[in-house]
Amino acid sequence: MPRSIIGIVDSDSFVKWGASLLATMPAGWRSSLVAVNTAATASDGQLRSALGALPAVEGVRGGAGSIGDGTAPGVGEVERLSRPEIIERIRRERPDAVLVATRGPIAEVLIDEIHQRVPRRPVIVTGLPGISTPAKWKGLFLRARADLFVLHSHREIREYRALAASRGMTHRFGLSTLPFLHGRARGPIGGRRDRIVFAAQPTVPAGVEARRMLVSWLAETAAAHPHLEVVIKIRATTGEGQTHVERHPYRDLVPEDAPANLVVEGGSMAAQLDRAVGFVTVSSTAALEAIAHDVPSLVLADFGVSGKLINEVFMGSGLLGTSRDLVAGRFKQVVDGWREDNYFHPAVDDDWAHQLDMLVALRETARLPERPAVRVSRGGSLRRAWERKRAFGRHDHSAIGYVALAVGTPLRAARNAAFAALPNVSREEPVDVLVEQPEALRSAADALSQAATPAS
Repeated sequence: MPRSIIGIVDSDSFVKWGASLLATMPAGWRSSLVAVNTAATASDGQLRSALGALPAVEGVRGGAGSIGDGTAPGVGEVERLSRPEIIERIRRERPDAVLVATRGPIAEVLIDEIHQRVPRRPVIVTGLPGISTPAKWKGLFLRARADLFVLHSHREIREYRALAASRGMTHRFGLSTLPFLHGRARGPIGGRRDRIVFAAQPTVPAGVEARRMLVSWLAETAAAHPHLEVVIKIRATTGEGQTHVERHPYRDLVPEDAPANLVVEGGSMAAQLDRAVGFVTVSSTAALEAIAHDVPSLVLADFGVSGKLINEVFMGSGLLGTSRDLVAGRFKQVVDGWREDNYFHPAVDDDWAHQLDMLVALRETARLPERPAVRVSRGGSLRRAWERKRAFGRHDHSAIGYVALAVGTPLRAARNAAFAALPNVSREEPVDVLVEQPEALRSAADALSQAATPAS
């Protein structure tokens, strides 16, 4: 009898990661996918883009929303359920495992409720999509009660193990090749390679002036290469949610006099890469997809190289460059020595599925280790209701959630006001400092750099 796993997803990047991971489940597993209702849950269009790019693998076909045979479910097959409905489904279907592929606050609530409300609970698997280095404590803390934490490179495993040990936390980490890197490079559609693709990110860089500067570089690139389309590939259209809130959408920053071959498009990144002669980003995980597609790439270092910009991982890759390289069309190939430690390790190194099998075997003999809660805070059930209401917002309809909101909101406002009154604390939005710019943009960049100088 096949084992079963239910995947729970919410925002765009977690849909892509969660669905792709389930599509690579080994034979003998039946997989299904549900979307939990939150403010950032993927739209039908985002679901279509994510599910349409699933890797083709062999497995076992399940029911509605199943992806165990590598066949992408249609958007209508992925059920959209409330948090209570998902918990009830887990109680009713009694799967062997549950994959919680959601943003951290949502994951914490779901994992806790599975522990509290599901008898003989399933094995709980979680993880992070895309580039997850440097390791972040909050990502571990919010998912501390999961049995298996999936990461995607030897470097990530080392960093997260070290972080967990330094905080006295006990996590079991599993290694999996990023599921959307499994496919080999594909040929161009109809023989066309006619575009330069920029992978936009909602929060990197965050400042509006830095984002305008990026658009100006892309416009200059479009003018320099009129035979190519320069595509600003966005992850969400107006009204769609994302994993991270985008305060300054690129669509709003493209000037009216921009070259006609500078365009803004959504849809599948894989489809864009099929037509790309070059790929550019600040630090998007899509850079890894470009490497897998053998598309020459460029990771812009004009804003610096740091953990905050999520581009430290590309040091030593051979891909770092500047806007000068972009305008000149100087895209690069990744250095072979960088690959194995960073997402392109041999498939034989992947052990997450083996670890999952071991945990399921422990569950079947009632020996699955307990995972006690690590959040220690006053307030009891009211505090838990507050965290749930903050995570789910209008999608949490519990009476205690509204009570917690009424009590907690003024307390939080008072705490924030007290924090803001402390000396030497700035709550201004940081502006990214530029390192190098094309000559034509030097004066604007100098002004931006001066504006970004931190106060003493």
